[in-house]
Amino acid sequence: MDAHEIPSKDPLEWFDTWLKQAEESEPNDPNAAALATATRDGAPSVRMVLAKRIGPHRFCFFTNAESRKGLELADNPRAALCFHWKTLRRQVRVEGGVSALGKRDVDRYFHSRPRASQIGATVSDQSRVLASREDLEERVRIFGEQHPGEIPRPSFWQGFYLSAEHIEFWIDGANRLHDRFLFTRRGHLWQKARLYP
Repeated sequence: MDAHEIPSKDPLEWFDTWLKQAEESEPNDPNAAALATATRDGAPSVRMVLAKRIGPHRFCFFTNAESRKGLELADNPRAALCFHWKTLRRQVRVEGGVSALGKRDVDRYFHSRPRASQIGATVSDQSRVLASREDLEERVRIFGEQHPGEIPRPSFWQGFYLSAEHIEFWIDGANRLHDRFLFTRRGHLWQKARLYP
C-alpha cells in the first residue's frame, strides 16, 4: 500500500484502528476531543470532552444538559469533534448531527463512573457562576452524606452521540505536504476524496 494512502474502507473502522494505536501511544486520554457547538445564530464555542463508544455509536459524550454546550445543542443539534494525537502526528475531524442517547445507556454509563465523579456531576450547576471553591466542596460533602448508597442520576445529566456525516483524516507530512482524506456519507455509503493540505 502507498504510504500516503488510507485504504478505501469504512472510515469508522479506520477511526477505530487509529484510536487503538493512540491508546498505546498517548500518555493521557486518547479519546479526548475538542467539541465545537454553536448557538442558533451561529456563535461558536469549543471545549474538550471525552468521546466514548456506547453500543454502535462511536462519538458519544456526556454533559449537564443545562450547561452551555447542552443549551446550544438543544437550539442547534449539530456539532464537530477534533481528535489530535500529537505522538502519532495525526488528527481526525468529525462533523454531523447530534442526538440524545437513550435513558438506559445514560444510566449505565453514569453508574459506571467513580462515586466521587457521580456526586460532582450531580451538585455542579455547570457553566453557571460559582461564588467560591469552598461552596462547591461543601455541596459535595453535604450531598455525599445525604446519599450514602447509590447516587441517583440527575435528570439534567444526559448523553449525546454525533452521527458522522463527514470524517476527515489528517496525517502530518514533511514540508507541510500533509495527507488529508475526507469521507462524506451518501446514504449508507461513504464517498472518499483526497484534499489539498
